Amino acid sequence: MSTPPNSEVASELSPADLRLQSFNERALSRMLRTLLVVSALCLVPAFWRYGWIGAVGFAAGAAVSFVNFRALQRSVEALADRIVNQHSREKGGRIVLRFLLRYGLVAAVAYAIFKSSVLAFHGFLWGLCVPVAAMMIEAGLEAIMAFRRD
Repeated sequence: MSTPPNSEVASELSPADLRLQSFNERALSRMLRTLLVVSALCLVPAFWRYGWIGAVGFAAGAAVSFVNFRALQRSVEALADRIVNQHSREKGGRIVLRFLLRYGLVAAVAYAIFKSSVLAFHGFLWGLCVPVAAMMIEAGLEAIMAFRRD
């Protein structure tokens, strides 16, 4: 009876390394939650700076960012599955189409908002930047966890 290949590696890892590995595996779900929290927190400054029209634009940008981030996550997972698993049910053309549709969604919403209001467009652009803040927060958390050894 053979042992799984990962069991040897897992037995060599210290408890701190196992905690760090577990922490890192939850990074995407943490970034999505952080994206939602940052969006909610930044809605007030967007309203203060651009008024209710800019706040609506910011909310639209944040919503498009969330959908775009989730679609990117799914596309990368599908592409990785397609590369690793030769018998993948995911078709390559469908992966590329979803990848391109993400940008089509951003362009369509941006165009509609740009044509309606410049203030809403400014808020929309700020909303598109929310994933950057979520990734920066996640990078900080991962750095703290990497340097923290128990």
